[in-house]
Amino acid sequence: MLTPYADSEVARLRTVILHRPGPELARLTPRNNDELLFDGVPWVARAQEEHDAFAATLRERDVEVLLLSDLLSETMDIADARGDAIGAVLADPRLGDDLGDMVGSYLESLSPAELTAALIGGVSKLELPQGRGISWSLMDEHDFVVAPLPNTLFTRDSSVWIGPQVAVTSLAMTARRRESSLTAAIYTYHPRFAGAEEFFTPGFEPLEGGDVLLLAPGTIAVGVGERTTPAGAERLARQAFSRGLAETVLVVPIAQDRAQMHLDTVCTMVDRDAMIIYPNIAGSMIAYALTAPDGPDAALQVTGPTPFLRAAADAMGVERIRVIETDLDPISAEREQWDDGNNTLCLAPQVAVAYERNHVTNSALDAAGIDVIEIAGSELGSGRGGPRCMSCPVVRDPL
Repeated sequence: MLTPYADSEVARLRTVILHRPGPELARLTPRNNDELLFDGVPWVARAQEEHDAFAATLRERDVEVLLLSDLLSETMDIADARGDAIGAVLADPRLGDDLGDMVGSYLESLSPAELTAALIGGVSKLELPQGRGISWSLMDEHDFVVAPLPNTLFTRDSSVWIGPQVAVTSLAMTARRRESSLTAAIYTYHPRFAGAEEFFTPGFEPLEGGDVLLLAPGTIAVGVGERTTPAGAERLARQAFSRGLAETVLVVPIAQDRAQMHLDTVCTMVDRDAMIIYPNIAGSMIAYALTAPDGPDAALQVTGPTPFLRAAADAMGVERIRVIETDLDPISAEREQWDDGNNTLCLAPQVAVAYERNHVTNSALDAAGIDVIEIAGSELGSGRGGPRCMSCPVVRDPL
């Protein structure tokens, strides 16, 4: 087992956490998919086939794939971990005391594998053996007493490894908040991560992993918009500076809309000094550079705004960032942006996994010398996430 460590987006990937989609996707209906942050109702079996192929692609290139459900099931064999995970469920204010007691007793009765399935896949009123109280009485039989977590598919968001330490993030959307409790249980109790230091916790201000890009050792970019707040970015910077994990944090405002929910939906690194970026906004992106305060009680030092690409190059110590030009017209660029064309996962410098459907973007990457490994994602993409979104790197070689 390799020691967790990551200081970039592009160094050789050794170990990654994925989540194979399961019954939680079957909970999605036209009635609830918006609330659960999906743009449609995916074909579950096909989504699983696509994900299995994604995982196989990584394994074929000697990447160790850890499945979140396996890690969680092993963790749920530990009493304190079970208590934490069940406690997060019972914190749902919809339950109240009477129904909460019944849900707690039911979850406690489950085996580790069954509990894992319930925590991720959810439990409806109809599936609960018994219930009582006014909350129970007024629920429809198909209402959830334990909400499903279909966005667990996107393991990037609930944690980020920076150097040898991990940030367990504070997810902004109600439908996703409990995901961090599962991630926290794994990092706290699973033997694989014994002794892991957590420098950010779900109790902090909203911050999601899709907004955090490790541009280079010591240089982090954090998008602020729909999911990560300026205060969350500030907290990450302060924590990273105090632990010696970063020298510069670039705070990058992005539009607060569905197609640009995270920074990694508009740009990702594909080489040490190269980036693929949504062309419709590339020229307008700005950044504020945060550096460490002068003293323990001082404010972070802020400079800017500066054009994002200029600020990134300066912080990384390179002359310029090479931007992969797609030459897409604005309409085509918007289409490939919607289909996660700019959301790639690097397995090594100049080697990136991308959705096969984004033909023009992938062709531009190939022409720029990037080895593009294409995967299917017609069903996986219904939650608006690409290969980077679906992966949490745990171990990369130092850059």
